[in-house]
Amino acid sequence: MKTRTLLTSVALASLLAACSGGSAQTPTTDETPASVTLVAYDAFTPVPGIFDSFEAATGAKVKIVTGGDSGAVVNKAILTAGNPEGDVLWGIDNTTLARAQKANVLDSYQTVDEGDVCLNYSKKWYAQKGQTPPSSLADLIKPEYKGQLVIEDPVASSPGLNFLLATISKFGDGWKDWWRQLKSNGVHVAADWTTAWTMDYSGAGNPGKYPIVLSYGSSPPAEIVYADPKNPVTTPDSAVIESTCFRQTEYVGVLRGTKNPNIAGKLVDYLLDKEFQGSMATSLFVWPVNPDATIPAVFSQWAVRARDPITMDPKEIEANVAGWLDEWRALAL
Repeated sequence: MKTRTLLTSVALASLLAACSGGSAQTPTTDETPASVTLVAYDAFTPVPGIFDSFEAATGAKVKIVTGGDSGAVVNKAILTAGNPEGDVLWGIDNTTLARAQKANVLDSYQTVDEGDVCLNYSKKWYAQKGQTPPSSLADLIKPEYKGQLVIEDPVASSPGLNFLLATISKFGDGWKDWWRQLKSNGVHVAADWTTAWTMDYSGAGNPGKYPIVLSYGSSPPAEIVYADPKNPVTTPDSAVIESTCFRQTEYVGVLRGTKNPNIAGKLVDYLLDKEFQGSMATSLFVWPVNPDATIPAVFSQWAVRARDPITMDPKEIEANVAGWLDEWRALAL
């Protein structure tokens, strides 16, 4: 169910011509190194073989180095700014962009994908209960939804942080009062997304007791793609509450201080080219930014891309996030 479009020799030639100047705004050399290193978070799981055409065209093998979740990867990149462990960084998003810019982590960067962090609910659970699922953040503190929600810790989890920012954007100065009411209504806080989805959530065939989970707008098609072949899923159980979606934008860029700026720039170009972009929907479960990328039907049919997502300026996030997290901790959820 994963779609790939092999680059023709003409397309590869065009790619190399486009890359010849390098995306990085740093001096380049004529030598091509044996490898180019892409630094990313653990959840970066590209389609096997997706870099074959790039490697054949450039002669440089792509090495992927992962180092924890996106927050950990960005923190390390900041600590090693100017003397990076790799050449290209995948992992900065709109919640960490301003911090990375302040530390001068990248020579250049571009938007590489978009997605939404959203609440999902189990259609089967609500149908069995004869209950209407919530349709907004405000609904979650109503008595009829008591004990139904599991979220991730915003201190340690990227989706958890996105959700916290969504509530601050939505409720303004009243966000702490809303969280206090959410606590009284029996919200459960999991350590991370894996725990929340696979252990605590009751939908999508999972064993938990909470029918609402903080996840992604792309979680429904993931149910189909990752279903047991012996027990295929054609219609996902999970549905997205679109009004709760917080837009997550990811960036890719050349790390400042790389010894291989020319090939690093070419790799960034390749990550933005339609072959790689077309592979992301059912491997990384994000929306490509390249308009020429082919999106598989299972993704376009079931993934939600919010029409009016909740957003927040990266500079506002950077200026306030530490204080907001301290205030959230003080609520003792």
